[in-house]
Amino acid sequence: MWILVVGRSDQLERVEGGVATLRDLGCRVKALDLWDALDEAALAEDPPTAVLVEALEQVDAGRAALSRLRAVAPLAEVPTIAAVTVNALQRLDPQDGFDDFVLVPYVPAELYVRVRRIEWRRSEFEAGERLKIGALCVDLAAHEVTVDGRAVALTHQEFALLKFLAQHRGRVFSRDQLLARVWGVDYYGGSRTVDIHVRRLRMKLGAGARTLETVRGAGYKMKAP
Repeated sequence: MWILVVGRSDQLERVEGGVATLRDLGCRVKALDLWDALDEAALAEDPPTAVLVEALEQVDAGRAALSRLRAVAPLAEVPTIAAVTVNALQRLDPQDGFDDFVLVPYVPAELYVRVRRIEWRRSEFEAGERLKIGALCVDLAAHEVTVDGRAVALTHQEFALLKFLAQHRGRVFSRDQLLARVWGVDYYGGSRTVDIHVRRLRMKLGAGARTLETVRGAGYKMKAP
């Protein structure tokens, strides 16, 4: 696990900066100038857990840096935090694409919590009766679903379909296969039933349904990690 800190070269190594603060917190950190070339091959082999973009007062430069980062395949889905001053905060826009922001001067405990929070939001695991896929968490025992901690009410069949796809990630299932495996061999409804339930899941889950993919001409799958 390591954090990539992106900023102006003359600001990156300042004593109160993000690089020093994260290192003091025990994180492995690499620093990169806003306009330095990115080693895509190295990043693909060992991508960072998160990216801290030190925009400070220069919000436009932060946006430009984020665009460059997102254009690099290994960083396209890595969560990104914008570090800005209080004066620059009002110039941030939710549409900028940052996953979170933190104020400078840093409060070490706050910076640590924000890094861990976005790391958790994007993390994936399967432990006992719980499945976590990015923002989506499926509690199989409690029959509960949350997205970013927000409870989502699903019907019995919506939950069953989500559970099945989540437990068979990476595999494509046709509509007929899903009808047989989720609804049961005695169900005589048409394949449109599957389409309707997938559409409802996407509406209810929002960002939590990003990994639920339609495979043209084949069916549906939950994207593998």
